[in-house]
Amino acid sequence: MKKVLVTGGCGYIGAHTLVDLIGNQFEVFSVDNLSRGTEKYLKGIQEITGRQVVNYPTDLCDLERVREIFRENKNISGIIHFAAFKTVPESVDQPLLYFHNNINSLINLLKCVEGFKIPFFVFSSSCSVYGNPPSLPVTEETPMPEPESPYARTKQMGEAILRDFSRAVPSAKIISLRYFNPVGAHESVSIGEYAVEKPENLVPIITQTAIGKRDKMFVHGSDYNTRDGSCVRDYIHVMDIAHAHTLALQYLMKGKNKSANEEFNLGTGQGVTVLEAIHAFEKVSGVKLNYELGPRRKGDVESIYANNTKARTQLGWTPVHDINDMMRTAWAWEQKLAEKK
Repeated sequence: MKKVLVTGGCGYIGAHTLVDLIGNQFEVFSVDNLSRGTEKYLKGIQEITGRQVVNYPTDLCDLERVREIFRENKNISGIIHFAAFKTVPESVDQPLLYFHNNINSLINLLKCVEGFKIPFFVFSSSCSVYGNPPSLPVTEETPMPEPESPYARTKQMGEAILRDFSRAVPSAKIISLRYFNPVGAHESVSIGEYAVEKPENLVPIITQTAIGKRDKMFVHGSDYNTRDGSCVRDYIHVMDIAHAHTLALQYLMKGKNKSANEEFNLGTGQGVTVLEAIHAFEKVSGVKLNYELGPRRKGDVESIYANNTKARTQLGWTPVHDINDMMRTAWAWEQKLAEKK
């Protein structure tokens, strides 16, 4: 079994990816300092897979401790790097926090990739690298403009660092996965999104409003140049995103990569407005949401969705969940969280 390090394995996407990797016969372990993640995911992963995943609660900005982890774990075949701060409004308020954490952690990992000769590296990037694109859908060749937030800038910078690194260390094969808006939960509902008390992402806000944690929710902006005035996003089920990471590693391990560094969009290719997402949830759940149209929010992009042809043709990746699956599993997860209390 190939051994894979997943950083941020106690986070939302990282945990779902661990499940998919285990299901595809990879040996896995995690590094997550739990500043934004939770070890509750490890219990859920064990419920689904029967496997106990080891997590090192280490800050990736601590290079010496990270090196110790690599010394303790021989024969690592690949790294999937999720660990990063990801809240757009927080990044606008605290840009230095984001630059310090997101960039230093990546650099430290790459020092270990070079020093310990790790052959394969998959980077968690984001559609935020495209900013407000001039045309839709975006392809991997869409030019990157000035980013809309410091968070987005860290993803642009991360990809640039990886391009330069791959030229200097061509033995390391790298993929950056630019994913759009992951939502939903595992079908078993053993893991889902442990949203913070006041999440910034739409779907946890929807489910928290439906369950009664919030009196009402706000739609940030109703005057955008879209079909109903609200922002357009490409929502994609978290398990579709997770499986793409497994496919990316397998693609590299089989030597199918065209170059030492490649990028892929991960989206359904379908843009959904905020209001359409709300209505899809209401249809699936039977719950009428109390929402109010509000002002625009700093850092938000008006409209973005993916051209995913490259991922389909080269990685063999096909998203299998639609917006109804996303809302159904997200709602089932929110209800399960309520039952636990």
